[in-house]
Amino acid sequence: MISVAELRERWRRLDVTVQDLPLALLITALALVPAWHRHGTQLADLVPARPFDGWGVLAITVECLPLAIRRKRPMTTLALVSIGFAADQLCGWNTLGGTALSVALISAGIHLAHHRRETVIAASAGFFALAAVLARLGQLGIDVVVLFYAVLASMWAVGAGMRRNQLAEMEYRRHAEETARAAERTRIARELHDVVTHHVTAMVVQAEAARYLTAAPERLDAALTAVSDTGRHAITDLRHLLDLLNPAHGDELRVLVEQTRRAGQPVELVEQGSSPGAPGGADAAVYRVAQEALTNALKYDHGARTSVTVRYGVREIDVRISTDGSGSGTASPGGSGRGLAGLRERVGTLGGDFTAGPQAEGGFLVTARIPVGVSS
Repeated sequence: MISVAELRERWRRLDVTVQDLPLALLITALALVPAWHRHGTQLADLVPARPFDGWGVLAITVECLPLAIRRKRPMTTLALVSIGFAADQLCGWNTLGGTALSVALISAGIHLAHHRRETVIAASAGFFALAAVLARLGQLGIDVVVLFYAVLASMWAVGAGMRRNQLAEMEYRRHAEETARAAERTRIARELHDVVTHHVTAMVVQAEAARYLTAAPERLDAALTAVSDTGRHAITDLRHLLDLLNPAHGDELRVLVEQTRRAGQPVELVEQGSSPGAPGGADAAVYRVAQEALTNALKYDHGARTSVTVRYGVREIDVRISTDGSGSGTASPGGSGRGLAGLRERVGTLGGDFTAGPQAEGGFLVTARIPVGVSS
């Protein structure tokens, strides 16, 4: 049994001509009903009217069936429907096929992409020429001509307004997509900075330490192993970044802490609660806050006791990372401060708070409050 939703989806996949054909056939059928002749659109009173014959069927066909291509060929549709409408009026049949002209005008106002002004001028000239001929053949007042022209012009105006709305919506979507792409490029650049800075800093610190261990081969081997492990972690994180994977989960946070310990930084990790796993950028932000803070600890307070506390809540995650100031920063490479600035921007984008700075008793403190379920 096919559901209504599946039928609707199949209908959307059909060609627009197939979708528009039922309306064209319906108006054609209504216009061909003999009892409804002279009950449709009537501009002038022509006496006597031409008998409805094969020419009448042809005129109705030309007037109504082109509505099937009103979205693909709006100018052709408007021209054919206008010709059929003129024949319908000149012969005095006044069928319900006159409705097709309003549909054709609205469709042309929406879908006609080129020569719109020329089309309006040509259609107006054709209408007034038809009105002049009808006035010679029967009774047609100027007030009727003006009123009917205003109605037809309003049909075009409706279509033109709908077209403007569609174009405005398309422009808005295009702008939103460009903004999203720019934001994504910025995010990737920030992720790349975080990954490279953290791992390279750890490798530099480990390599500097290895220079003083040549007299202790067993310790030198461990230091060089730590350097190679850090390089492998860097490659893994870069692969995650390029694959647009989310690197921020509890297991990887613990791997990050362990890696920092192996670089010579005594780190204590305390996790309270568990990650809610909600969609958004909260987990990634937690990981990056910890990564940048631990990178700075290696740079500026190497060897100091470091504490990482992450408290997971239902609506927000609190992160607190601090050192006690007992370490050394003599072997640290310099920094630009872009990492902290990027984190402040990132957490702010999520609607949270971020602070970083020295403590009065020594060391530094980084705190972040990150709302859960908000996309960066």
